[in-house]
Amino acid sequence: MFKRGARERQSAGRDGDEHLLALIREGDVRAFESLYRQYHAQLARFLLRLTRRPQVAEEVLNDTMLVLWHRPDSFRGASKLSTWVFGIAYRKAMKALRRLDEPAEDRRDDGTMTSEDDPERETHHVLRHSALVQAISKLSPEHRAVVDLTYFHELGYREIAEIVGCPVDTVKTRMFHARRILKRKLAGGLVDWL
Repeated sequence: MFKRGARERQSAGRDGDEHLLALIREGDVRAFESLYRQYHAQLARFLLRLTRRPQVAEEVLNDTMLVLWHRPDSFRGASKLSTWVFGIAYRKAMKALRRLDEPAEDRRDDGTMTSEDDPERETHHVLRHSALVQAISKLSPEHRAVVDLTYFHELGYREIAEIVGCPVDTVKTRMFHARRILKRKLAGGLVDWL
């Protein structure tokens, strides 16, 4: 379901987004509302996974969108608009995380049951999902961002490098270490459920 949405957004893509941004430059509130609705869900998920704090994620999301409204001319067109938006969100989230002292726990349960699945299969799915969410939450924000942008937003390393502001090789290194950490954390329990 998410993959289809990402592909549809990519096909509508660059031209539609940049047209909306051009209208925002002229002060078109409806264009801003449209762009806000278009990015809200993706950014909210990304920021929640990155910060693990709903209030911080919402604040960063709003700050990110305010940049689109107040400074649309800062987009130079060197990348896709989505890359620029995610880059703003990433930098603002990292800045917000540096201001915070205490560690946070992710107490959400993203597992949802459907009546179509048999109970045993659904139990295994929920357990796997829970273990994966817990393991990802233990990664550093830099590693979580790379994993999230790769697997949940289907972005390539070059685009992720632009978003997080580092070389492509650094993104690759972060992904390598994140996978190694996840493999170690999931080694016992998750393998038993597969």
